[in-house]
Amino acid sequence: MTQQGTITIELLDGSAAVQAGNAFELIYAEAFAEPPYNETDDDVAAAFRRFPVQARNPTFRAALARTEDGEPIGMAYGHPLGPATVWWDELTEPVPDDMRREDGQRTFGLMELNVHPAGKAASAAYRAWGYRKIGEARPWGEGADLHDVMLLDLH
Repeated sequence: MTQQGTITIELLDGSAAVQAGNAFELIYAEAFAEPPYNETDDDVAAAFRRFPVQARNPTFRAALARTEDGEPIGMAYGHPLGPATVWWDELTEPVPDDMRREDGQRTFGLMELNVHPAGKAASAAYRAWGYRKIGEARPWGEGADLHDVMLLDLH
C-alpha cells in the first residue's frame, strides 16, 4: 500500500481485486455515466460480469485509490499481453505486424484507468502523461461502443 497525502493506493492481484469488485464497479459506473459514454446500469453490470474472468489471468494487476475514510475514488487494472493475445485484432484499423508481436513482457494492456474527473479530463490526462491514440476498438464486438486505444512508449 502506498500513501499519497490523504489518498491510499492499494496494489492488488486478481483475487484481491475481485474481492474489492464493488469498489471497482462504483468508480467505473461514475466514470462512464456521463457523455460521451452514457453507460446504463445494464452496461455496467455487463462490464463487471467480465471483471472476474479478466482477473483470473495470473499476471492481472490492479490499483485502487481510496480517500482517508475509505471512499473509492480511482482505479486501474490490466495485464501484460501474451503471444496469443487478440488485443490488436479488436482495433477498427490494422496495426503494423511489429506492433502486434507480444511476448508477455513488452506491453501492459491497461484495460481501465478511471477517476472521478469526467471523460474529457481523463483523456487530457492520458495525453499529458505521453499517451498517443493509435486507433479505436470495439472490445466486445459489433454493437459495442468505440473505445480509444492509446499507447505509451516507455523507451
